Amino acid sequence: MPLTSPRRSALADQVITELRNQITSGEWPVGSRIPTEPELVEQLGVARNTVREAVRALAHNGLLDIRQGSGTYVAATSELAGVMHRRFADADPKHIAELRSTLESTAAKLAAERRTERELKQLDALLERREQAWQERDRDAFIEADATFHLAVVSAGHNEVLTELYADLGEVLRAWLRDDVGEQLTPENNMDHVRLVDAIRAGDAETAAAEAAGYPFLCRTDKFSGDPDQDGNGDRKATGSTRA
Repeated sequence: MPLTSPRRSALADQVITELRNQITSGEWPVGSRIPTEPELVEQLGVARNTVREAVRALAHNGLLDIRQGSGTYVAATSELAGVMHRRFADADPKHIAELRSTLESTAAKLAAERRTERELKQLDALLERREQAWQERDRDAFIEADATFHLAVVSAGHNEVLTELYADLGEVLRAWLRDDVGEQLTPENNMDHVRLVDAIRAGDAETAAAEAAGYPFLCRTDKFSGDPDQDGNGDRKATGSTRA
């Protein structure tokens, strides 16, 4: 339905709300290109300047990324996620790994204590999806499946604040994972998450926490400079987790 309002500023607010809804609902996933300016003008029934004002406002808030000559892309699913993405885009990979380790180990411990049977089935399904993507060497599907799996573990801890914080960090972590995986899926970049799910199923909070804490540091260790957990040869010391 075309949007109408007697004041352009109010109309722009309506357009901003409509575009934000497309993003938060998942209709426009993170990384996807949104319709062109003329297409939005036709869809919403508003002037080009109003669409441009709304897009720029969402870009300023971090939800959209305007790329000259390419289009406008979804950068984040919320204003906070956009801020985090911009703030941590160039962060030290080791610091991102430490953040992941801290958040995910706490969440895994809570998940082992609080998970439901329904959530266990969801984790099993996501683990299978992750493995299938790996077997098919589908890099993008694997990254999405892995990120969704870890978010499901966090969600199973039933701590809303932790879940929302982790979700807002989602695109930062996906970008980190894309860089870690590289252009191709190779055997050394795969990690078996079965033991984490088994620990959560068994209610073994200590093992679940240890498993989750180790995963971020089992990725490409060449990205970590001056890592105290590496031995003298630059290799990572053994942890409770192993690669698939």
